[in-house]
Amino acid sequence: MHTKILLIIWTVIFLSCQEAKKEYTGPVPTLKEGVWRAELSLNDTINLPFNFSVSKSSDSDYIVTIINGEERIELEEVTFNEDSVIINILAFDTEIHAKVADNLLTGVWIKNGYAEPYIVPFKAEQGKNVRFVTKLPEEGNVSGNWDATFFNKEGPDEKAVGIFSQRGEQLTGTFLTPLGDYRYLAGVVDGPRFKLSCFDGSHAFLFTADIHDDSLLVNGEFFSGTHWYQKWTAVEDDSAKLPDPNSLTFLKEGYDELAFEFPNLEGEIVSLTDDRYKDKVVVVQLMGSWCPNCMDETIFLSSFYDKYKSQGFEVIGLAYERSPEFEKAKPRVEKMMNKFKVNYEVLIAGTLDKEEAAKTLPMLNHVISFPTAITIDKNGKVRNIHTGFSGPGTGKYYDQYVDEFTLMIEKLLEEDNIQE
Repeated sequence: MHTKILLIIWTVIFLSCQEAKKEYTGPVPTLKEGVWRAELSLNDTINLPFNFSVSKSSDSDYIVTIINGEERIELEEVTFNEDSVIINILAFDTEIHAKVADNLLTGVWIKNGYAEPYIVPFKAEQGKNVRFVTKLPEEGNVSGNWDATFFNKEGPDEKAVGIFSQRGEQLTGTFLTPLGDYRYLAGVVDGPRFKLSCFDGSHAFLFTADIHDDSLLVNGEFFSGTHWYQKWTAVEDDSAKLPDPNSLTFLKEGYDELAFEFPNLEGEIVSLTDDRYKDKVVVVQLMGSWCPNCMDETIFLSSFYDKYKSQGFEVIGLAYERSPEFEKAKPRVEKMMNKFKVNYEVLIAGTLDKEEAAKTLPMLNHVISFPTAITIDKNGKVRNIHTGFSGPGTGKYYDQYVDEFTLMIEKLLEEDNIQE
């Protein structure tokens, strides 16, 4: 019912804008600089708050920066249409459309590329730098590691590790899962209530729970966008850990190599047997321009590649996009590559459906996560498959991954190539 109402509202807004196009004679609106507090209405009762700032790079060009804890996501594609602003969000194929009225914005967040419109009501007010409005002094401290369980109505429950840091009422952190992390979460402890949220342009996450005796989080609820809901609990446990991410995806029996042929952005077919990759250490990155965890890994790999490419290191990105059509997928991948200054080759490999993605690489037992990184030695043999990515929002876990990855690549670069 909520979705139908949204569609009706958006239709009315669209038609009104079309009509206004003929009559509008007012001035081009301006955005007030400074910090804004925004809310996304995930359903009839749940609002997800986040913050962003507005600044100017010139007299007419605006930069909108999404704020999640320490993370800053700069959005430079800010345009105006009549009395409204349109904010395009990276390569995620999402955008905010909102009417500008002094220090208020009212409109919608739209995710494109879905069979049915994905539209979420949005509003924002300038001059407010709080994320959650607290009503009570904080009770207890949840800093540390937590052994979390997310419950599923169908299928097995999911394990995660919560990593939280609390200073006064202010709370930051994330959840590590076997398939990646929930990136930068920010929020508060409001009395005995735990609240964290994140909006990165592709995902909208809201976590809440009750704090019990500083060592137990109960009645946890997790909202993701307009459709996903899970209950969860967590127990404080500094030794909490997950399955080894290097063991979840592997080659089927009888295989020791990876093989594929996919088009690059110029439409030319590329494979691992091409001269560019011969006798090189290669990382094959399964990713998508729609995926924030992939964004984090791409930023890391791009910098790593620039540093080690002269030593015989290569990366090939395999992009699994929302659209199966090359001409629709290509500009999204190009946008991501330009944004993060990616100098390695990225190929259009298929769609984000994991079962379909697995069919494109039949030597793998499955594809269960974007991103997944497959490391190949100079002889073309697969030496490691790492499922998911612990991004910079995970702190020491990210540092540990970077150290282990660097050590592995440097050792492989030192190995001699064995000619058969």
